[in-house]
Amino acid sequence: MWALFIWVSLLLISITHWVYSWRNPKCRGKLPPGSMGFPLFGETIQFFKPNTTSDIPPFIKERVKKYGPIFKTNLVGRPVIVSTDPDLSYFVFQQEGRCFQSWYPDTFTNIFGRKNVGSLHGFMYKYLKSMVLTLFGYDGLKKMLPQVELTANKRLELWSNQESVELKDSTASMIFDLTAKKLISHDPDKSSENLRANFIAFIQGLISFPFNIPGTAYHKCLKGRENAMKMLRNMLQERRKKPRKNPSDFFDYVIEEIQKEGTILTEEIALDLMFVLLFASFETTSLALTLAIKFLSDDPQVLKRLTEEHEKILRNREDPDSGLTWEEYKSMTYTFQFINETARLANIVPAIFRKALIDIKYKDYTIPAGWAVMVCPPAVHLNPEKYEDPLVFNPSRWEESNANNASKHFMAFGGGMRFCVGTDFTKLQMAVFLHSLVTKYRWEEIKGGNIVRTPGLQFPNGYHVRLHKKTILENVTK
Repeated sequence: MWALFIWVSLLLISITHWVYSWRNPKCRGKLPPGSMGFPLFGETIQFFKPNTTSDIPPFIKERVKKYGPIFKTNLVGRPVIVSTDPDLSYFVFQQEGRCFQSWYPDTFTNIFGRKNVGSLHGFMYKYLKSMVLTLFGYDGLKKMLPQVELTANKRLELWSNQESVELKDSTASMIFDLTAKKLISHDPDKSSENLRANFIAFIQGLISFPFNIPGTAYHKCLKGRENAMKMLRNMLQERRKKPRKNPSDFFDYVIEEIQKEGTILTEEIALDLMFVLLFASFETTSLALTLAIKFLSDDPQVLKRLTEEHEKILRNREDPDSGLTWEEYKSMTYTFQFINETARLANIVPAIFRKALIDIKYKDYTIPAGWAVMVCPPAVHLNPEKYEDPLVFNPSRWEESNANNASKHFMAFGGGMRFCVGTDFTKLQMAVFLHSLVTKYRWEEIKGGNIVRTPGLQFPNGYHVRLHKKTILENVTK
């Protein structure tokens, strides 16, 4: 009996000590205020709780009000310092490779691969970034412009003959097919496998609990990755056995790099790179485009001004039916302001993670080595001290601002050395699509358009519109 009593007492002491240690983590200094939540789960459930606001996520807003702009928490079993302080967030980005390095939850790296570009550091990351820029850099985009416009025109023509079109899925399909063709020469009409279907469920499992149980978002993500990687691996092996006489896509270039003597590029890294590029190509851009069209529907004055800019481009041409030139694209001043404002309010990437490499002193606090740091772009983008009426959609607020790069107050495309290499490609696709849309079509809302954040942006009911071709009379009277 006494032995049982002692055993139970020791167990209770151990559990009490464990709970205390969880809630009061060790630190050689002063941790920011905050709560570590429940053991194992932390505050993960609260973090992922759906909300329908375009404001700063309730999880963040409530804790900033209680603890201040820097606080501690625990997400997916990891201790995290959350930063809504623009100076700390900027410091984190600028100290990449010295005090911090890129880090994502295990669920992310399992889905995208341990060797994905987001998880690599130093020379290897810079090497892969330079490879990607051969496709998405200035020269690559300039060559791609006619194809982007042709794709937009074809899809809009197709959609205009339908009773209604769901914009999120339709634009995702358009962008994915275009990018997959440039990356791997994938033609959905000739392929027996639906490559895009393997990517659709990923966004819901990127930072979910790693419950690999059938029916869960995480399980679907892993199955989708397995199927997509099998397709990519078979394609790689086939091309290595039978090299194409005229290399024509990015995969050919990657294979050439793999086969170089002394190369540091492995098949595993190459396949993870292709996987990430295919996913990133369609999900974020289609969300931004869908939200952009929703903003245009809600604000006739913004639509009017955007349309005027693009109709002026047509009027200034010698041949109104000729395609967009690079000079015309670069002249879309208001369009780029519109895209920046869409990105600011969309907050498609609600959190950017880094990991502290050493103990870091910031103001009165210490960020312990090994802890994750979560930078919160929505808190920066919706700061009333920087943006007047931050929840109001107002592209004109960018007239005096140069937001082509990341700054302390604009990080929709990341920051520091990991500023998104696909940013210019995203802007090109959005600008060209909007050009074709507003000059040739008008539209009416059918249903949907409401948003949910979990915490990533979603359109749970889609956004359905009906497209109508503008008549010759409509174009002439303008």
